Amino acid sequence: MYKTCVYLRSLLLIIALHAAAFVSAADIELRSPNGKVGAVLTSEEGHWFLKVDYRDSEGSTELTKVSLGLSRSDQDFFGGLRLLKIGKPVQIKEEYTALHGKRTKRLNFGTEQVFSFENPSKAKMNVIVRAYNDGVVFRYEFPEKSGKYTVKDEFTTYTVQDSTLRWLQKFDLSNENLYALIKDGSVQRDWSYPALFKDKDKEAWFLIHEADLDRGYAGTKLVNFTDGNGFKVALPLDHEGEGDALPVIELPWKSPWRVIILGDLGTIVESTLVEDVSKPSVIKNTDWIKPGKVSWNYWSDNHGTRDYQTVKKFTDLAAEMDWPYTLFDWEWDAMQNGGNVEDAARYAVSKGVKPLIWYNSGMFKWITSTPVDRMKTHESRMKEFAWLKSLGFVGVKVDFFLSEKQYMIDYYLDILEDAAEMEMMVNFHGAIVPRGWTRTYPNLMTTEAVRGAEWYNNNPELTTTAPEHNSVMPFTRNVVGSMDYTPVTFSNSQYPHITSYGHELALSVVFESAFQHLADRPEAYRELPHAALSFLKEVPAAWDELVFLSGYPGRDVCLARQKGDKWYVGALNSGFRGKMIKVDFGFLEEGVSYKYCVITDGKHDKEFSTSYGVVTKGDSLEVETLPRGGFVISLKPLTALLDNQ
Repeated sequence: MYKTCVYLRSLLLIIALHAAAFVSAADIELRSPNGKVGAVLTSEEGHWFLKVDYRDSEGSTELTKVSLGLSRSDQDFFGGLRLLKIGKPVQIKEEYTALHGKRTKRLNFGTEQVFSFENPSKAKMNVIVRAYNDGVVFRYEFPEKSGKYTVKDEFTTYTVQDSTLRWLQKFDLSNENLYALIKDGSVQRDWSYPALFKDKDKEAWFLIHEADLDRGYAGTKLVNFTDGNGFKVALPLDHEGEGDALPVIELPWKSPWRVIILGDLGTIVESTLVEDVSKPSVIKNTDWIKPGKVSWNYWSDNHGTRDYQTVKKFTDLAAEMDWPYTLFDWEWDAMQNGGNVEDAARYAVSKGVKPLIWYNSGMFKWITSTPVDRMKTHESRMKEFAWLKSLGFVGVKVDFFLSEKQYMIDYYLDILEDAAEMEMMVNFHGAIVPRGWTRTYPNLMTTEAVRGAEWYNNNPELTTTAPEHNSVMPFTRNVVGSMDYTPVTFSNSQYPHITSYGHELALSVVFESAFQHLADRPEAYRELPHAALSFLKEVPAAWDELVFLSGYPGRDVCLARQKGDKWYVGALNSGFRGKMIKVDFGFLEEGVSYKYCVITDGKHDKEFSTSYGVVTKGDSLEVETLPRGGFVISLKPLTALLDNQ
């Protein structure tokens, strides 16, 4: 009898342990702090998914179903995964301050849950999921303490309904194509981040991106070749730069965050989620990091930096406009006509202007623009940075990366780390779309990865596409980080504008970049009427707050940005008909009267109309724009104005 009881107890214990080892495959829901955003972990036919939904007053909408899994060189983590453990939901709450970007005060606030899996070979993989008020993020983790493997493929796939509207940019290695509105799954190819989607029938939007990419992985893109409505995360291909295409990882390891920003359209535009989930700053002393406006000679004269006299003219412009910086672009090592680069640097410093300077990444033999190889190694970078600092330079623009393989991610981060050590700010061109690095390395001031005003020099295409393109950027590319579009050009370069002067002026507010390169020639700015000229002197390049007021991708956009006690509104009309755009001043401080100055389109596209008045919170104003037009509004508290008198 005793032996029988012992046997039964042992049998029951084995059964209990076995039952505890594998968790039920029932749906497990994780919700954001405000309850509007949800991620449901579910299993179907041996595969695991996250169902991402959004709740508003009209009910709940499932926006995308995301398949999960990775393939490693030794084994797969996809089919047959067993859920071993469900971690307890924990609150993530972290406040931090950003030196530049959309908003100064940031809050990383969400709910995290860790799901532990094992594959048929008993190897472990965790999926870490967070639900935020403005989206869902998740990442993979291999928790073992040792091991080195190649990631062969990532099976992460975002599936959407065929009726879902999508704004997608064809992938290229400079990330400078135009976004297209695609209404179903009929167009299949590879796509750049970020990708914007909208439920056909509801005001439910989501934007897919990637954050906290580090040396442990490669940059990815999206492809929908297999299924027009299934957007799979894809690793680089062999021909996309030198070196190995597939990333090599060392355990323990975590992937970049897969980011889904979601909600109404204002939530998308205002979100800082990509930076919120990235690693905190590694730079302790940041006093030397200063955003600001920059004069730039390349747009109006592609070889302007060869000419010392031209460089002096753009330095003088920066000094007159009280812009802190001027950029010496390519060919500065061939400067002549009265001086060389050292003379030009000394001249800028004498005028109270801090110079920035361009470099070729040196990573491609077929790109021979000089200087070619001064950024390539740690030793050459440190030597160059020391020389630059001795002349008064405070930042570098490094161009031509054109690969998102792991070795190139290393190179980006090498530059940022060495530049931080030498207190040099950085601008990347021909580059990857931001991945949250500005939080970790706040000396990264801006990144190109956009079809900017430079394209007016390349061919006539931007002449006709710019109006629509400009009002897509605030909902896509500029959501995820500073964007070096090089805006606000009133005169023409090789190919003309069809945007109005009001439209061009508004780009200084609508587009965010911590180095805001204002690209026109000096005489074009000097010929502006007083109000527009004064606006460009004072408009900031970094902001304390952003408020989305109205708009729709490709049609129009109206944003309000705050700096201190002042507000600035920028609006674009991308249509081929004039339009009244209403500005609701609900974002203003209660009980304070603000004097406003509206600078909008005049009777024709090369004329301004300026008006003044006083508004308070709750007031509204309708502003008329021309076809392809726009306007700005500056708002200053009357109390502050009276105090200064």
